[in-house]
Amino acid sequence: MDRNLSTGGGVDVDAETAVTPERRRALRRELVAVATSTRELLPDEFVVGGEISGDPDALHATVAVQPPAGSVVSAGFDPDGDEDAATLARDLAASAFLEARHAVRDVDRTAR
Repeated sequence: MDRNLSTGGGVDVDAETAVTPERRRALRRELVAVATSTRELLPDEFVVGGEISGDPDALHATVAVQPPAGSVVSAGFDPDGDEDAATLARDLAASAFLEARHAVRDVDRTAR
């Protein structure tokens, strides 16, 4: 089961949405908002980070959470998309928590 969230993830470029410094700053602000909100929802044992990647034609923003147990959970987003930072942060935090819970439960089962 893929626990990574996909909510777009890229800003495609056309004549009206060229990757300008302003668009890059807007994407960075949204990235910081999602990462900060996600961090506030989780205990300190969960590590939250984000990155902007891409090329001159498109930018991609991703926020990722490494739970204390289990796999990394990540979500890509577009600042022009329909999702808001608070909803994305809640979804990402919930997915990371469930990933940790499943990992701990799997370890408990094998220890018996």
